[in-house]
Amino acid sequence: MLLTARIGQAQEPPPNLAKLVAHRETEAQAERNQYTYRQAVTIDELDDHGGTRGQYRETRDVIFSPDKDRTEQLIGHPENGLKHLILTEEDFADIRDIQPLVLTEDRLWNYESKYRGEETMDGVDCWVLQVRPRQILQGQRFFDGMIWVDKKEYNIVRMEGQAVPQIRSTKSENLFPRFTTIRKPLDGKHWFPIYTYADDTLQFRTGAQRIKLRIAYSNYKKFGAESTLIVK
Repeated sequence: MLLTARIGQAQEPPPNLAKLVAHRETEAQAERNQYTYRQAVTIDELDDHGGTRGQYRETRDVIFSPDKDRTEQLIGHPENGLKHLILTEEDFADIRDIQPLVLTEDRLWNYESKYRGEETMDGVDCWVLQVRPRQILQGQRFFDGMIWVDKKEYNIVRMEGQAVPQIRSTKSENLFPRFTTIRKPLDGKHWFPIYTYADDTLQFRTGAQRIKLRIAYSNYKKFGAESTLIVK
């Protein structure tokens, strides 16, 4: 079967596409930092038949203190029923900083990107970029994967990839799943993450472990505003 290009329809991305995305991300981060929201995390540890063997659940509200400092507040207590997996500092760093990815101008220097074509994603005409760290720095976490960027405003619409590096030593292994994060234009202009999910099998030396991860971001509300943005 032959795949033919549509003559006159193909577009060329701007040569500084990554910089345009990073500039837009910087604006989006600054805007999102003015919002409170709820972040609900569920991690399922699956058995060999796909049934849930153990589960971790927590809900946090990202809020502002009376002094207007941005902070996190746990809603109730985390429920940790995982049987084999142990959540680490890196897992929570990924949940906070990598899975909602903010590829801002101050982070761009440590990433390289390659244009991978154009595609309609979630009903939006997008440029597709492959993004990976130029180097792995000690104690830092990075994103390695694909991002879909809307052609008009350079907002990230979707991202698929993995937090890196995987951490292995002679005594332990700290492995991380491939995930997808979906965004929506919740304020009519900037695209905020609304959902992250993963269904991956981690290849530990002691045996494979399939996990499912779900992160829902909801109740976005601009600090000082009365209305709440509802995710549809």
